[in-house]
Amino acid sequence: MKIGIIGAGNIGGTVAQHFVDAGHEVMISNSRGPETLTDLVDELGPNAQAGTVSEAADFGDIAMEAIPFSAYESLPADALSGKIVISAANYYPARDGMMDLAETHTDTIAEHLEDSRVVKAFNETYWETLRDGQRPDADLDDRLAIFLAGDDEEAKEVVAGLIKDIGFAPVDAGPLTEGGRHIEPGSPIYTEPMTASEARTRLAALQTTVAAYEHGYYDPSKEITVQELADELDMSEESLSEQLQQGSEQLISQYLE
Repeated sequence: MKIGIIGAGNIGGTVAQHFVDAGHEVMISNSRGPETLTDLVDELGPNAQAGTVSEAADFGDIAMEAIPFSAYESLPADALSGKIVISAANYYPARDGMMDLAETHTDTIAEHLEDSRVVKAFNETYWETLRDGQRPDADLDDRLAIFLAGDDEEAKEVVAGLIKDIGFAPVDAGPLTEGGRHIEPGSPIYTEPMTASEARTRLAALQTTVAAYEHGYYDPSKEITVQELADELDMSEESLSEQLQQGSEQLISQYLE
């Protein structure tokens, strides 16, 4: 598969190496020009080449952006039209400045790339974990998880396949807005290395706790019982109580840290 990568920092360069090692062809780019990427391309090997941002966007049916969030408007929307775009950028106000955002960080990028098939992935894994954590010989449940989120199921399947190719396990966090919120900075599962089995358990608990909040369970004035909430969420009371406890523990731990 031919993959264009926009951004050659820790995430872009690390993912590029994994893709090349898995047998994919990669064109990598940055804002400074291909001539600055000679050493990186030499390290990546013969299946890699450098190009301009526009050339990388045109290179294949899949592109990945791993650039500072504040530069998202530099992504060539026309060249990326119709393509699967893996979005790995995260918004950090201290670095990127205060910005007007859509409902989630990735929604903001998706609105800019309105004709692309945007999948959020590779943003919530610390780059050193990404560099060293692949387990290609392990069962999927025992591999480290990489979360992904998106509205295009076919595009998510393609990205999930790439994640498997490089020795990790894909865990679907859901649609772009809801799922993206769970895997962006501030979430209890952001940058936490965990196996796919652990990731699914923690994600389910977090999703259930958020759903409980949205249904007014934590609002004393609504007086919603566990049984009523369990019926609303189509869960057993036992399963609901367990997941609410796990989700609350995650959120409180995140706050106290």
